[in-house]
Amino acid sequence: MKNPAAFLILTLIFALTLDQSKAQSTDDNDWKILFNGEDLNDWIVKIHHHETGDNYANTFRVRDGVIQVNYDDYEEFDARYGHLFYKEPFSSYHLKFEYRFTDQWLEDAPGYTYKNSGVMFHSQDPRTILKEQDWPISVEYQMLAEATEGEPRPTGNMCSPGTDVFYEGELDPRHCINSSSDTYKWDEWVRADLIVYGDSLVVHKVNDETVLEYSKPQIGGGVANGFDPEIKVDGQPLTEGYIGLQAEGQGVEFRNIRIKELD
Repeated sequence: MKNPAAFLILTLIFALTLDQSKAQSTDDNDWKILFNGEDLNDWIVKIHHHETGDNYANTFRVRDGVIQVNYDDYEEFDARYGHLFYKEPFSSYHLKFEYRFTDQWLEDAPGYTYKNSGVMFHSQDPRTILKEQDWPISVEYQMLAEATEGEPRPTGNMCSPGTDVFYEGELDPRHCINSSSDTYKWDEWVRADLIVYGDSLVVHKVNDETVLEYSKPQIGGGVANGFDPEIKVDGQPLTEGYIGLQAEGQGVEFRNIRIKELD
């Protein structure tokens, strides 16, 4: 090449492109796929009124590459709040998943469960959840969809069965804290991000937008019932725990579930 300046510019462009490609490759390798799209072999079921491992009426199933909460084989809900937990705990991480609701809803489920589900995190070990315990001691990334046309119903909220969090610098007594998200139709796929730094900061995102931040998740509060009292030590910081997909009478689907552990 006769023009040294042009040659230098091309060399710099090539080097930058190569560095970006390497960075992208490294970033992709940091993500761990939690759901393989084929089976639930890496997951543990716990449903209220049933022992850990009993997937009553095939509540959690895989169909067309997604995890379904499906009530085809139910005659009645009977307060069978269920959770599907990944097999190992995590502490600091970035979790990504996508969800959408189905048109299934069991009418004997509480009214608040309509177009409502969630992902539990920093949960107690599912093997420590008693048969008649309704909710795991955990924090919840709550998922909601539009229930009445035109009425706002944000998603990516926080709920706290058996736990407490600090919001805007103070211990917040509310069981659920609403996010600033938009309202989404029930059958629309929504992208969710949950970023957790041990027992310090927690960030919720919806479709790439930060919608809620809070801190200091810890054991405390009410709502959870039927637990082993030795497990619920109020005030104990939650530094790690299990991730669980929720089933509470409303059909829902999950896909593209992956996690990147953080320092």
